[in-house]
Amino acid sequence: MDRTVSSELFSEAKELFPGGVNSPVRAFKSVYGPPLFIKEGDGSRITDEDGNTFIDFCCSWGPLILGHNNEKIREEVIKTVRRGTSFGTPNRLGNELGALIIANHRYIERIRFVSSGTEAVMSAIRLARGYTGKNKILKFEGCYHGHVDSLMVKAGSGLVTFGVSTSAGIPQGFTQETLVLPLNDLDALEASIKKINDDLAAIIIEPIPANNGLLLQDSDYLKKLRELCDEYDILLIFDEVISGFRVGFEGAAGYYDIQPDIITFGKIIGGGMPVGAYAGSEKIMSCVAPVGPVYQAGTLSANPVAMSAGKAALEQLLAPNFYESMEWKTQSFVNKIMAHVTEKGYTVRIQHIGSIFWIAFANDRIKSADEIDNESMELFKNMHKYLLDNGVYLGPSGYEVGFVSAAHTEEDLEIAAEIICSALDYVYELVP
Repeated sequence: MDRTVSSELFSEAKELFPGGVNSPVRAFKSVYGPPLFIKEGDGSRITDEDGNTFIDFCCSWGPLILGHNNEKIREEVIKTVRRGTSFGTPNRLGNELGALIIANHRYIERIRFVSSGTEAVMSAIRLARGYTGKNKILKFEGCYHGHVDSLMVKAGSGLVTFGVSTSAGIPQGFTQETLVLPLNDLDALEASIKKINDDLAAIIIEPIPANNGLLLQDSDYLKKLRELCDEYDILLIFDEVISGFRVGFEGAAGYYDIQPDIITFGKIIGGGMPVGAYAGSEKIMSCVAPVGPVYQAGTLSANPVAMSAGKAALEQLLAPNFYESMEWKTQSFVNKIMAHVTEKGYTVRIQHIGSIFWIAFANDRIKSADEIDNESMELFKNMHKYLLDNGVYLGPSGYEVGFVSAAHTEEDLEIAAEIICSALDYVYELVP
């Protein structure tokens, strides 16, 4: 595959941006070759600056559940842009999108729009502390919540472990307010809560962890988490930046029938435009300024262009059987690949839920980050090269999940499944 133009653009970009990119994973550090510079996308496909076309399963890291260049979203965005791009004032489209979400989501009563998933999580953490009057936050190893200082942490040593920063530039004092526990360990969770619950404002979790592999948790574990939060008067935050509106209109909260206290959103809610949101009960959200003491603001929050895109997207997701169709397509796609895996006896497992999937080089279900075989990333690296050379695009890291969109046709998925099967053959031929 010729990447001459992308290579030239990357060389130019390295003179402009740190590492040549504006978000680290785009640098293709974990896979072969220079990153692709994408020129355009339409439906299930993207085309790079060299003219190579790919069936895309990255979908801009999840938000494009309707595929690229969706006609209804495009038309609404153009119509809105003709009237202006930003006013820094309330606008009708914000009202309409907010009303649409609340009317179709049983688990929230009030919502606040922001401009990114990271901003949504940052705001939710401040709200939890302001509402409870407590300081500490508990998170789980393997769950990512954006580049918020107090959440860019990994586990230290010991049962009740305070976070250790995973990035330079974060004062140790910030991480000392964050506790980190392994996923899927109720004993450690209960012991930790009992020890520090008096100052524990909230527990935050990706109910469908999808930033470090797809680490699907049992519903009983998540429900026990809700029970413990109720018992010890701790807020439960569901980070649904990826799962929100992806596994169902009500996201993981609806999928598992669990009421979080605060939910953070991003990705799909903007229809491809930069957006985020946090939401909860009227009582909790009434602590947010201007009606409450928890300050949060943003000039581009509820930007009319983003609101128009989000409204056009979410209206389509409410079509009858939309999510059932997405799940069926994904299941069928996975089944085709796994039939080949079984026939060949490969050590491969595809974990999936709704329209999210993750190809792991493992036999057993993976529930926590420490169960991922880091050496298997070399297998992914070779698979990724083969897929690019043959017209299939996955995110450039074996820890990233893939997404099926409504624009993926049965023919697209049939073709892609055959190419992925061939890629696995190629990978295992290389294994000594």
